[in-house]
Amino acid sequence: MSTLFIDLAGYELEQEETELLEHPLVAGLILFTRNFHDRAQLQALIQSVRQKVKKPLLITVDQEGGRVQRFRDGFTQLPAMQAFSALIEDPIEQRKMAFEAGWQMAAEMTALDIDLSFAPVLDLGHQCKAIGDRSFGCEVKSAVDLAGNFIRGMHQAGMAATGKHFPGHGHVIADSHLETPYDDRSQETIFSQDIQPFQQLIEQNLLQAIMPAHVIYSQCDNQPASGSKYWLQDILRAQLNFNGAIFSDDLGMKGAGFMGDFVARSEQALNAGCDLLLLCNERDGVIQVLDNLKLSEKQSCFLLRQQRLQSLFKRKNLIWTELERAPRWLENRQKLTALQQQWLAAKN
Repeated sequence: MSTLFIDLAGYELEQEETELLEHPLVAGLILFTRNFHDRAQLQALIQSVRQKVKKPLLITVDQEGGRVQRFRDGFTQLPAMQAFSALIEDPIEQRKMAFEAGWQMAAEMTALDIDLSFAPVLDLGHQCKAIGDRSFGCEVKSAVDLAGNFIRGMHQAGMAATGKHFPGHGHVIADSHLETPYDDRSQETIFSQDIQPFQQLIEQNLLQAIMPAHVIYSQCDNQPASGSKYWLQDILRAQLNFNGAIFSDDLGMKGAGFMGDFVARSEQALNAGCDLLLLCNERDGVIQVLDNLKLSEKQSCFLLRQQRLQSLFKRKNLIWTELERAPRWLENRQKLTALQQQWLAAKN
């Protein structure tokens, strides 16, 4: 029955939040910068959640690197994904640094008892306001090589990978946090370009989860990909043979408003083929969904969704004090921080 991921208000777990997390529909938790004061406080918060909520919760975050890094002070400053190809000339060194960045990010999160960071971004191009330098690049082969190595680094640290934002958010200008973007390019263009990183990494069996975009691809379907049976069932499941978990992007974003109120958005995303739903920064919306979403499904569908959810829990138990003494972590911290500082200087 578990499908919904919700957020917390601040630095400590509130009683109401404990009750919400205990609800049978809730599968997990997503953390934000507002939940982070320092590493000790964050570890105490996570420990409190683990102790007070009497079921396994998948604890998640967006710790991609660059401008999307929720926890900074006391953590490695991770470079924006564009920095690997933009600043490192040797392709072998690019891939090596991407691998180490994936490992470093996942190792730090896993050492805090966080299961999953929603990464990496597989969108092509840098023109979209919502994506920008979060993208590995504009060219398919380079993006696939770098993303594949970043993911292999994550896997080595025991973390599953989530490719986003299917079938590609990189060519719309509008930001789906603020409005519903339209991509009017041809189906042929999207399939020959944007969908390729997803398709190729699925074929390499590297992705455990995928997050679709709140974008309407008008030449393909009249619904946002996050609520589209065409994109999630016909293309992602049937054509690309993806068998992992499908997360909705945040249903609290303005881009999801096309699908109605919070309950309607949740119903449409589930009916379209999402296994797991994110609903952030909307406490009243969460309560509406928990009170009104009626989840009726076949036992086989329920079991498959729970199986996909289970595959996303961290596979290693790392200890922070041991991690920060490890030569690999120390060297990565220095190199990755320097790369991001160089990138910020180059951008400015």
